[in-house]
Amino acid sequence: MTYEVDGAVLTVTIDRPAVRNAVDPDTADALRESFARFDSDPNLSVAILTGAGGTFCAGFDLRALAGGGNYGLRDTGRGPMGPTRIDLSKPVIAAIEGYAVAGGLELALWCDLRVAARNVTLGIFNRRFGVPLIDLGTVRLPRLVGQGRTLDLILTGRPVGAEEALRIGLVERVVDPGAALAEAQRLAAEIAAFPQAAMRGDRRSVLEQWSLTLQEATLSEFRQGGAVIDSGEAIEGAKRFAAGEGRHGR
Repeated sequence: MTYEVDGAVLTVTIDRPAVRNAVDPDTADALRESFARFDSDPNLSVAILTGAGGTFCAGFDLRALAGGGNYGLRDTGRGPMGPTRIDLSKPVIAAIEGYAVAGGLELALWCDLRVAARNVTLGIFNRRFGVPLIDLGTVRLPRLVGQGRTLDLILTGRPVGAEEALRIGLVERVVDPGAALAEAQRLAAEIAAFPQAAMRGDRRSVLEQWSLTLQEATLSEFRQGGAVIDSGEAIEGAKRFAAGEGRHGR
């Protein structure tokens, strides 16, 4: 696995192309540690998760599982795939080429945004081997695409191409094959250039509202926004706008 920093953007690459970047226990530990390190580094604003050799991630390394590999299957601590239980304060973008299936799809679902090449294959391929979704796939997938579409994918284990994934909201960007990482890095740099407190506060409000009533979500949003205003970031932005910056959406 590689950990590469370019300004405020981090790119984490799963580098096990011989097994289509399937995640074994050591890789899961390294992924979790990498994103915990990212979240604690004040100089980093956005991360990208991708895979080497033209494949995002084929899920659990079933050979390691069959050989008795310890995935740490417990209800606390890290997710079996690594970072899937971490609640980050900053966004992550998945750059998907090739296959993102089974636990690999769960890694992509953990990310905030997904950029996919036109030739990708997504799916719950673990269905055919009796391996369950235990990295929040059953939680995050219906929140993205709805319960009916989720059950279609979970019950059938069928492959999903890029155009269908875009249509149902499973990915947010589709690009030419080989261009997913470059587009994710372009998008990450764009996000990293924004004032960060307001962006992170709005992101946090979106993520937290699922478990809240409307009244609770209203209060949570106000508190997030209030903290940004108190920080001075919004006032500084207003002054820049008044001085002529950012007119007409630019």
